[in-house]
Amino acid sequence: MRASHRFAGQCPLFRTYVICLLCIGLLTSTARAEMPEVELLLGDVSMNKLPFVLALDAGIYARHGVEVIPKFSQGSVDIIRRSGIDVPEEFIFKGEKDPPVKIGGASPTFYRLTTRAGSWNPVVLGSTHFESRWRIVGRPDIKSVEQLKGKRIGFSGYGAVTHFMLLSLAEHMGWNPILDWSMMSNALGVDALEAGQVDAIVGPELHATMAFRAGYETIVDLGEYDFPVAGSSFLFDRAWLAANEDTARRLLKSFVEALATLKTNREATYATLGKWYQMTDPESLEVFYAESAKVPAKPYPGYAGLKRMMELYDSHEMRKYRLEDFYDDSYVRELDESGFIDSLYD
Repeated sequence: MRASHRFAGQCPLFRTYVICLLCIGLLTSTARAEMPEVELLLGDVSMNKLPFVLALDAGIYARHGVEVIPKFSQGSVDIIRRSGIDVPEEFIFKGEKDPPVKIGGASPTFYRLTTRAGSWNPVVLGSTHFESRWRIVGRPDIKSVEQLKGKRIGFSGYGAVTHFMLLSLAEHMGWNPILDWSMMSNALGVDALEAGQVDAIVGPELHATMAFRAGYETIVDLGEYDFPVAGSSFLFDRAWLAANEDTARRLLKSFVEALATLKTNREATYATLGKWYQMTDPESLEVFYAESAKVPAKPYPGYAGLKRMMELYDSHEMRKYRLEDFYDDSYVRELDESGFIDSLYD
């Protein structure tokens, strides 16, 4: 036995093998230590945020050399719980200061910027929601868009994408948004329908799915109107972005790959829905997943939606900004023109 130990210690090949193993371990631990870490705040619990938790579960962030910790805001979790979705506590952001990268609506972000002193002024690097695709869901006896006149319609809050869509629909119908129906804020969930507080709600994919389960029906498919919207976007703090351009590129590369995984890998998507959204009912999974086809493969900023936002929320403060002040499309364009996005669907 001692002889074999002496042989191992004296054999050049054995020593080389051991040194190689040590070097590999050192390089791996060094790479892990140098991998930038980013806390990612998700502004609501919805289809628009699903790709960004799917990217974690599928190892996409790590593959592109960035460690990402996605968390939902407490407010968004409180809202979705009213519709029967219970997000586990470990996935809820508990910090006092928001992280520098957020996936959230451009419309509410810039509405706050122009109406509330001291609000965050990020830049939009991309978007997964720049055309209307949600539904108005409500009482089964309301059969058409015309019958919504005079009714109470629930939405989340002023400046939110749900509010944005109701203003667009009212204008399309030639209605006065204040006098021809009642737009009720803080009434996005199924609970507001069940309590009789509203007659219908603007239903993002997850809210609408849960409303269907409760017996409510689609009154209007807003996707048929092709309204531009300033919806869920990649919002980056400007100072952080200037100091972390390489990390931002890694994030954007992860984001577009996650969108491809969402659209092409049903099994992985279902697993993430069960883990993060506690959704396991087969029928609900099918309804929800069918909506993923509407998420864009190339998530450029929503130019038309941002322009429309400036019109709908026109004000003295809003007029201080140009459309170009709100976005930077160079990151997505770089991935598109390089062929990377198309390669994900080959």
